Amino acid sequence: MPRRPAVGLTTLGFGAAQGGNLFHAITDETFAAAVDTAWDAGIRYFDTAPHYGLGLSERRLGAALRARPREEYVVSTKVGRLLVPSPGTAHLRDPEGFDVAATHRREWDFSRDGVRRSLEASLERTGLDRIDVVYLHDPDEHWRQAATEAVPALAELRDQGVIGAIGAGMNQSAMLARFVRETDVDVVLCAGRYTLLEQGALHDLLPAAQDRGVGVVVAGVYNSGLLATDRPPAGATYNYAPAPPELIGRATRIAQVCEAHGVTLPEAALAFVRSHPAVVSTVVGMHDAGQVAETVRRAGVTVPEALWPALRAAGLLGPR
Repeated sequence: MPRRPAVGLTTLGFGAAQGGNLFHAITDETFAAAVDTAWDAGIRYFDTAPHYGLGLSERRLGAALRARPREEYVVSTKVGRLLVPSPGTAHLRDPEGFDVAATHRREWDFSRDGVRRSLEASLERTGLDRIDVVYLHDPDEHWRQAATEAVPALAELRDQGVIGAIGAGMNQSAMLARFVRETDVDVVLCAGRYTLLEQGALHDLLPAAQDRGVGVVVAGVYNSGLLATDRPPAGATYNYAPAPPELIGRATRIAQVCEAHGVTLPEAALAFVRSHPAVVSTVVGMHDAGQVAETVRRAGVTVPEALWPALRAAGLLGPR
């Protein structure tokens, strides 16, 4: 069984990427209302990153939380991408999917100095007195520096009480499993590799996490959109790109079995991931109050246990 990190993560977490204007712009007021609704529903874990809107998500999240009792909520952010001023591109839009001006460029840096500079900048943008959980953000091409410089730097800050827990956040499970096995992390965030559609993390990350007592936070529970509606539409996305027809077909067949058991595809998607004993929280991206309310409703649905063997019998869900 995993030990929980030295911070309390609510079962459902608020993913703030959309607060950085992911794909389309929203107003400060819309995002603040989303945070208010999440708070009223009991959500106390909020995840952000400098990458999200070139710091916009961090600024908005900090503003939305700053007046609340600091001991009552947990904030995670990420390091590894420094934001460097880029006045020559300020007249353009950010090329990485966020509807913001390209006033900065992202610079990979998992060095000890880079990690500390990134954390200091995040504290300044959020206006908070501390960050509770710090993840290395997408270190896919930077294993050596991330493992030998960034993790020890974060561990030192954790041991000094500056931050509460450390880990890595990635869209793959294999390297996260390596972080769990080979470094001193407390918690990892895995996006999209443990869902109702695909369970690759079952073969590496989740058993490693259970063996080492490391908590797993699951994000991307809808595979970036494919599992987000009752029936996947023709233009559904998967991994932030148009979904291949075969995956849309598979998700549709899963939805049909879910419907036969009285639940919807997104309700089942949320229930499936949180049932694994290594999973300590599920982070869902939300941008307005209505989306938060619907996510909370979905998370509260009781899914019949008979659904899982039915999906396995149909060849739509692998063995646990």
